[in-house]
Amino acid sequence: MEPVIGHMKNDGHLGRNFLKGIAGDAMNALLCGAGHNLRKILRRLALLCARFWISLDQLLASKIPNLQLTD
Repeated sequence: MEPVIGHMKNDGHLGRNFLKGIAGDAMNALLCGAGHNLRKILRRLALLCARFWISLDQLLASKIPNLQLTD
């Protein structure tokens, strides 16, 4: 668990908790986890989009041989 928290702090640019009290600690942990999950979702979405564009490029290249979408 500790490596995950360390990565969330480094990757999320979290320095220290500026929220007060026990509720502030809980909110900080919740927001840190939400940010971590959003980064994971965006990473997967970027991979999905890249796969889609590669598949589309291959499909169009097989249908239209002289078409070049990339340099």
